[in-house]
Amino acid sequence: MIENLHKTVHEIVNHTPVLDIHTHLYPPSFRNLCLWGIDELVTYHYLVAELFRSSNITPTQFWALSKKEQANLIWRTLFVENTPLSEACRGVVGVMSALGLNPAAADLTEARAFFAEREAGSHIKRMMQIANVSDIVMTNDVFDAEEVAYWDDGAGDHVTEEFRFHSVLRMDPLLNDWAQARPIVAARGFNAGPELDAAAMAQVRRFLDAWIVKMKPLYLAASQPPSLRYPEDSPRAKMLAQAILPAARAHNLPVSLMIGVRKQVNPALRGAGDSLGHADMASVENLCHDFPENRFLVSLLSRENQHELCVAARKFANLMPFGCWWFLNNPSIVSEITMERIELLGASMIPQHSDARILEQIVYKWAHSRRVIADALVVNYEALQRDGWPLTAQQIERDVYRMFQGNFRQWAGI
Repeated sequence: MIENLHKTVHEIVNHTPVLDIHTHLYPPSFRNLCLWGIDELVTYHYLVAELFRSSNITPTQFWALSKKEQANLIWRTLFVENTPLSEACRGVVGVMSALGLNPAAADLTEARAFFAEREAGSHIKRMMQIANVSDIVMTNDVFDAEEVAYWDDGAGDHVTEEFRFHSVLRMDPLLNDWAQARPIVAARGFNAGPELDAAAMAQVRRFLDAWIVKMKPLYLAASQPPSLRYPEDSPRAKMLAQAILPAARAHNLPVSLMIGVRKQVNPALRGAGDSLGHADMASVENLCHDFPENRFLVSLLSRENQHELCVAARKFANLMPFGCWWFLNNPSIVSEITMERIELLGASMIPQHSDARILEQIVYKWAHSRRVIADALVVNYEALQRDGWPLTAQQIERDVYRMFQGNFRQWAGI
């Protein structure tokens, strides 16, 4: 038996580099989309939502402020006048501590001076080093005009060489709003009609093929509402079956479905105004059953869906559960979900991704997740040893590498 199992597991988990399979981060070549620094960190939409619970300011008044003024208000309200107890606030504290900044400062003067001296490229590499992240997988929205302009200018040509960023083709409007997607598809030279007939599907396929060749993504991705159903006679189901899944098969790419977002339940909060709902797991199972040659990466936003997802993954080898997404990324919930996955799936899953939108978030999100994942592994390894298994450190290293790197590398064909 390993003498100090807790220490051994935590050391291995902390020392194993992670491939962060889902983020909203970008390298410097994407300029305005490459977000970092204290003002971006403090005005992240998680903290914006919390501000309105501890302040009398209205959303209209808040959005009229400059970014710096918004950050000052959030800092004063959540970090000076109140104890930063929430996961999002503790994340900022963790980042500042890791960078040698005072998280209990009366204002952001010191932090702003620190970040003003940083250069984006070297800062990215430093944050990846602190977080022990080997690779970052972006979310690249081909229906976002600003991002498309960067791709057309060649911003994505060398992202993997210097910074180890990888692309993902994000295509939400294709599934959720054909009326919005159609003119964008047409503007690229693929003139599909308003009806999703065979001719339109052929143009969508050409559109996807062209972007896949240009972007070289690791997978195709879409965020979906809880109302996703398959099979059904709907534009969404037709688009999946007749265009997206065939394109993925042709290019040997997985398809990531992130299901459960209820958009803009409070539009006044803008990016902080989304909520969640319970997904229909039978639809995911039907997709896995009807398209056995497709590989599905699936993350569900509702806590109540997680057991169903684990059970479905036991039935379908082409289904890979990944991450604790968005509202699930809190240590107590991550612990529960990770334990559930280990007990049902062993190491054949991807326990976490950061979903980071601001660069420095990878520091705290991975620090918090590593602690929880390590604790869950300790409990299960202790049980395994009690049952008589001769556990070794090499086996633990193999398991952690598989969860942090190997499963996704195999799934994505890297």
